[in-house]
Amino acid sequence: MKNPDLSLYLVTDKSDDVEKFIKTIEEAIKGGVTIVQIREKTATTLDFYNLALKVKEITTKYNVPLIINDRIDIALAIDADGIHVGQTDMPCEVTRKLMGPDKIVGVSASTIKEAKQAEKDGADYIGTGAIFPTTTKDDAEKVSKKELKEIVDSIDIPVVAIGGITIENAPELIDTGIKGLSVVSAIMSSDNPKLSSQKLLNIINS
Repeated sequence: MKNPDLSLYLVTDKSDDVEKFIKTIEEAIKGGVTIVQIREKTATTLDFYNLALKVKEITTKYNVPLIINDRIDIALAIDADGIHVGQTDMPCEVTRKLMGPDKIVGVSASTIKEAKQAEKDGADYIGTGAIFPTTTKDDAEKVSKKELKEIVDSIDIPVVAIGGITIENAPELIDTGIKGLSVVSAIMSSDNPKLSSQKLLNIINS
């Protein structure tokens, strides 16, 4: 899974209702989500571990890569397919050493300098944003469409766009050279996650 399909990259939000949470992820995968990242900023280690195991059952069933946000211990404990780190998390170079050569390592980058450094340190892909205003990450730096394109053009590894992406605004990003759309609310808060995923995938494939 070293070269994952990043076309439709689902990042989860808080898992208050675990049953609904798992069902939403499964429906999203049925609709075309190609990779899943679990992001739990407030869960205890045990809760995160147990949740990750449940999600892994679903992603394994559909052969979709599972990425853990930030927590290398959880990623290693459940043998996830990869890890995603931000600029204030474990450095990419160290993350790569800990995860080994065969796991996926993604890095958040909002500048060309950060993106180039991540590529040099062994990242497999870059997540760039926030492209549009977002409520799921209060501290996200704003990245313009022009800056997004410049980041894409400056590195050889794939870039996914994240931050406030919806079915309505996603078409604006298609000509930037990104390899995928990374979404949270557009799927996790949808009444029909399967249909929302289908629509988003159609946009990126167009």
